[in-house]
Amino acid sequence: MPKILTAVFALLALLLVPHTLRAEVPFDDWLKGVHAEAVQRGISKATLDAALTGLIPIKRVIQLDRKQPEFTQTFHQYLNARVSKWRVNTGRARYGKHATLLKEVGKVYGVQPRFVVALWGIETSFGRAMGSFSVVRALATLAHDGRRSRYFRKELFNALTIIDEGHISAKKMKGSWAGAMGQNQFMPSSFLAYAVDYNKDGKRDIWGTIDDVFASAANYLKRAGWRADQTWGREVRLPAGFEKNIPALMNIKRKRGCRALKKLSARKTLPQWQAMGIRRMDGRDLPARNLKASLVLPDGPPYSEKSTAFLVYRNFRATLRWNCSIAFAAAVGTLADRIRGR
Repeated sequence: MPKILTAVFALLALLLVPHTLRAEVPFDDWLKGVHAEAVQRGISKATLDAALTGLIPIKRVIQLDRKQPEFTQTFHQYLNARVSKWRVNTGRARYGKHATLLKEVGKVYGVQPRFVVALWGIETSFGRAMGSFSVVRALATLAHDGRRSRYFRKELFNALTIIDEGHISAKKMKGSWAGAMGQNQFMPSSFLAYAVDYNKDGKRDIWGTIDDVFASAANYLKRAGWRADQTWGREVRLPAGFEKNIPALMNIKRKRGCRALKKLSARKTLPQWQAMGIRRMDGRDLPARNLKASLVLPDGPPYSEKSTAFLVYRNFRATLRWNCSIAFAAAVGTLADRIRGR
């Protein structure tokens, strides 16, 4: 039988295996199916030899995936850990060091530079903690496992495409145990969609080229709907008795989108929130702008006028596109404000 037909039959046989049973297929046999599909997708032999030859799963990746700790931190514990004194001071220093480039990137993509620096700081501590796992091995391990095999299989082929396009070698493609890569911690699909070759050297290098790191982050936010004429939001004070309004405000049914959006209230203009008694933390009136904002109460019920509360704008929702977490988006915004000196 011709080799091409053998490869096709191997691929079809694998695709017919239910995803819940994939982990029962020996890894080497499963990898042959991946190789066959990669050939069909046009991935070069050189890339497949470099990335897949001798590939073995990483037991530690499965352990980390199985034992992900439940989110036990309170909102304020999370916020204080991410918006640390070190991150604020380092963020200000890095902003100063790269000010010219950041301002240029900010102008090109319509994103205020402090938010690019804040994302950089929270994702990888300004490039210090990008992860040391082989991205291809980690993704192959998770794709072979039965829990989320369909998702990680797609990301594995995306990673092979990135290597095949010459942006980085398989050996140097390092990241988190879940396959997030570079100083921005992009998954391969996000890399292909948003990464930018800003310095025009022919490679989208989010690992070592700071021009590409900043531009890729800014491009992601722009594509997510970022507005340069708005900030992210602000912490606010609730008036006494406001808790009676909260159930109706939060009764928003959303069938699609990030799950964190369910924690955002109906949108009202700042004058409307002002009329309901909400004020800045220092007691002053809200900005006199006709911006639409949602109320966020990250600590959850029971509610009172002492509940932590934020009014958040469109850019907060754009940050949720990056990471679907209220705490993450609030941390990015808060760190950006502190870097600015607020």
